[in-house]
Amino acid sequence: MAKLPPRERILDAAEELFQAEGIARVGVQAIAERARTTKMAIYRHFETKDELVTEWLRILAADYQAAFDRAEADHPGRPREQILALARFIADGLPEISYRGCPFINSLAELPDREHPARQVIERHKALQTDRLLGMCAAAGLPDPQQTTAEITFLLEGAQVSHQNGSIGQVGPRLLRMIEAILDRR
Repeated sequence: MAKLPPRERILDAAEELFQAEGIARVGVQAIAERARTTKMAIYRHFETKDELVTEWLRILAADYQAAFDRAEADHPGRPREQILALARFIADGLPEISYRGCPFINSLAELPDREHPARQVIERHKALQTDRLLGMCAAAGLPDPQQTTAEITFLLEGAQVSHQNGSIGQVGPRLLRMIEAILDRR
């Protein structure tokens, strides 16, 4: 991490700490120590901790949107395969989130103020994600694309929570089988 520029080190340290401990429990001093920098350096790049949290979530949202881009690029004109690719992206990522869970869900729980800029990033991301999935469901010719989008979204979100709390075994394979069953309903 020390070879990265300061801003990237700060963001990497913030991500690691926010994921492990949550936003509220992590102070700027802890981020500075993990990034091997000073609080003053953090405040040169981010005016407030809220600004740092917001930027971290913007980066995470961009990573998730990139998964949509990859699914579309890897399976052009094949929306069913695109949807399965997204489900595989979530299923494959489950081990990484098993300790603390989905960073968006966790952050929403810690940011109850709907006007908070970081919460707005999450809400915009989730709306865009839903719109893109709806487009895929419609292009796949699935019956009632809005209902199908809701079902798939519930499964993707629920799989992350179920994996985190350990209530269901074999979450990834089960998620993929359920998504396939929805896609086969045509």
